[in-house]
Formats: sequence, structure tokens, C-alpha cells
Amino acid sequence: MEKKTDIPDCINESLDQYFKDLDGEHPTNVFDMVIGIVEKPLLTYIMGISKGNQSKAAEILGLNRNTLRKKLKQHKIDI
Repeated sequence: MEKKTDIPDCINESLDQYFKDLDGEHPTNVFDMVIGIVEKPLLTYIMGISKGNQSKAAEILGLNRNTLRKKLKQHKIDI
């Protein structure tokens, strides 16, 4: 049986590759870059499993509904 990789392992592998690809360049703004990359697909996925119900999605995410609405707008995610 094939071992499943968890999310932290995937992030570590991606970050390893990112820093290798920099090839000596100085990294900047890594936190915002990673959050920006992860946040939109997370929101899209949760909105899908909650069938567009913002209250349910906010509960799943542990966010205030207004915060969720702001993030959906920020990422241009239509529901």
C-alpha cells in the first residue's frame, strides 16, 4: 500500500523546491506568498463541500462569517 503524504509534508517539499529554484537569490515575503497560495484553494474547496453555504463554511474554517466574506471577495471567489 502506498503511503499517503500529509499536508505539512507537501508544504515542506514545495518549500524545499522553491528555495532550490531561487539559486542564490534572496527570498522575500515568503509568508504572504505561501498563505496566498494556500488560502484560495482552501476557501474554494470548503465552499464546495458546504455547497456555497457561507455560515457552514465559516464554521468549518473556524472563521467569522464576515471574515470569510471578505476573503472570498479578496480572492474573487464567486459562490
